[in-house]
Amino acid sequence: MPDANQRSDQMIFIDPHIHMVSRTTSDYQAMRAAGVVAVIEPAFWQGQPRTTVGSFKDYFSSLVGWERFRAAQFGVRHYCCIGLNSKEANDEALAEEVMEWLPLYACKEGVVAIGEIGFDDITPAEEKYFRLQLELAQDQEMLVMIHTPHRNKKTGTLRSMDVIEDVGLDPSRVVIDHNNEETLEGVLDRGYWTAFTIYPHTKMGSERMVEVVRRYGCERIIIDSSADWGESDPLAVPKTARLMLERGIPQDQVRTVCYENALAAYGQSGQMKADDWLNPIPIDQRQLFRGNSVLRGQEPKVAGVSKENDIVE
Repeated sequence: MPDANQRSDQMIFIDPHIHMVSRTTSDYQAMRAAGVVAVIEPAFWQGQPRTTVGSFKDYFSSLVGWERFRAAQFGVRHYCCIGLNSKEANDEALAEEVMEWLPLYACKEGVVAIGEIGFDDITPAEEKYFRLQLELAQDQEMLVMIHTPHRNKKTGTLRSMDVIEDVGLDPSRVVIDHNNEETLEGVLDRGYWTAFTIYPHTKMGSERMVEVVRRYGCERIIIDSSADWGESDPLAVPKTARLMLERGIPQDQVRTVCYENALAAYGQSGQMKADDWLNPIPIDQRQLFRGNSVLRGQEPKVAGVSKENDIVE
């Protein structure tokens, strides 16, 4: 059940697209206090090009290893997506090497989808590796998370759906993210899960998101933060939920777009279920990950243990 620090009447949230490798443990603490119980972290471009396949392997290992451990130590369940992002697909020699390793990481515990993949500049190389990863998802019966481009978004989104359908994937097993008012109707009409990234100044803001839900309802609509190394907010999901309630959106619709739809979409993976956070393993910050602690001189917190580290009955 939710821990003692969470009020029984507090809503709970899933942030199904957030780049926690770019965030601090203080963000995990703030998110948990705000009701975020689970996150999904898709593989992404980290701000500068990676130059060797080893850098990808280390990054993928951190997503399925250290980050999963770190989140759990602060009461948040962590899942991830594994994929070669569209921006780096344009380095074809390196992309070929990365593709050889993807199947190994895609089958790891906690991996809910191949992603985030799709288009950036909509180049032939991007489409080549997009198709290959869609085929991998199809072969492995995996879900897919799609990145839609920052430029030429509508063109890239329509092209993404054409490629997905050409490969033969079921739209109900694909989440298309970074939507806006220009793309959402086309994505919804074709049967995809339609996700919106809440950023302070770009993509989709909270105010606009309220009006999207007011107009289109909550079916197959998902809200996330995508919080990364840029100006972004790891509390975007609970803050948008609060604004929706203040603007008169019914609580059941808010819960649907900020929690239930993410669980329904990614729960299809078999890797993610509500019991993971409703009945979690007790927190014990004395634990180590390959000899490393999440703490830096802090007193470890242990569920069911007093300040003197005596077991509390």
